[in-house]
Amino acid sequence: MQTTQLGRSGLAVSRLCLGTMNFGPRTKEADAHAILDVALDAGVFFVDTANVYGGGGATEEILGRWFAQGGIRRDQTVLATKVFGGMGPGPNDRRLSARHIVRACEDSLRRLQTDWIDLYQMHHVDRRTPWEEIWQAMDRLVQDGKVVYVGTSNFAGWQLVQGQEAANRRNLLGIVSEQSLYNLNDRTIELEVLPACETYGIGVLPWSPLSGGRLAGVLGEDGARRRKDAIVAEVAERRHTFEAWEGLCAELGQPPAVVALAWLLHQPGVTAPIIGPRTMHQLTSALAGLDVHLDEGTLQRLDAIWPGPGGEAPEAYAW
Repeated sequence: MQTTQLGRSGLAVSRLCLGTMNFGPRTKEADAHAILDVALDAGVFFVDTANVYGGGGATEEILGRWFAQGGIRRDQTVLATKVFGGMGPGPNDRRLSARHIVRACEDSLRRLQTDWIDLYQMHHVDRRTPWEEIWQAMDRLVQDGKVVYVGTSNFAGWQLVQGQEAANRRNLLGIVSEQSLYNLNDRTIELEVLPACETYGIGVLPWSPLSGGRLAGVLGEDGARRRKDAIVAEVAERRHTFEAWEGLCAELGQPPAVVALAWLLHQPGVTAPIIGPRTMHQLTSALAGLDVHLDEGTLQRLDAIWPGPGGEAPEAYAW
């Protein structure tokens, strides 16, 4: 398995991150544990979850019972989870107040059956809470040894700058990673999020690498069976795009899902795409993306099929 550094930190992570959002709601616990074992054996030791996954912390509990089986599971896993979403009925059971951050971390540690979280991520921006309060809480968790690194998810470029500058004023390491929606079909972050991350040494963890299944192959009989009702009209409207995409993948001799992952792995600043396998087959398919090399000509053809926003802001829309 290939490894890389998580942003400017010294932490080594696998080039694929195993997302666990399906564990519980769509993947039974025994199957989830089997996927985790196979992934770890294959070198995918970067695992991402969130306290809201599965409802009420259920997915974290599934991971906790996997860690409890012992062996190298916890020591070799770089574990990431998130805080923001509602975890109770009260007004302080959500968002990024210092009170909620600290209590949510304690609850995640209990569910995960571990003493520390390697990467504790803010799941969404909280415009109500000042950065001074957020960093006070995060620093307390780091000083207590309960959190090692801090990351973000779904932040705009200017919010990353604001957060990192607030951390700099406190002489803290600050933000080491950002989880963002990023794939061939969704390239908005190329405008400002990616440049901000590059400037500050923040690693990028793309979620939804297959654009909700759009990039996994939606034409033909097999694709029709997989196609979600929500994208049927979109596929019909943009059929020429999907035909060009799947035709290129056929030329390459690779499944569309594998090429989509390979494209992300070729993008500057991308640390590890987050794969979210529901089945063992989806896991093994994703692993194949690590071995696919896309030459410059192929990357240009992909840009023509799935054009981005035109580069970085402001040149993408001004001069």
